[in-house]
Amino acid sequence: MTAEPRREYTLLGPDGRPYLSPLPGTLGGHRGGRLYGRLDCPSAARALARGGYVRQRVFFPDEPTAVAAGYRPCAVCLPEAHRRWKAHRTVTAPPDPTEGAPDAST
Repeated sequence: MTAEPRREYTLLGPDGRPYLSPLPGTLGGHRGGRLYGRLDCPSAARALARGGYVRQRVFFPDEPTAVAAGYRPCAVCLPEAHRRWKAHRTVTAPPDPTEGAPDAST
């Protein structure tokens, strides 16, 4: 009997660079939109069915890796994580440099 060839999966690491893994990813993502979500996400399934999305598809081993790579959670399949991300992003957003500046029209 011959052994089956070992399957390898391409995942993104925390630095955003691809690497080969013997284990499949637990989350999928979109490189262009820099978002990640569950593998059964209905929004991703619709995008995949339309085509084009496949070339931008990436996979992550876990959520901390996706976040470290600079991806945000999907609002459709991870609504709680997306709300937390959005709230944190709003709180930590850099101040608007024009806020409080004198109005140029006066």
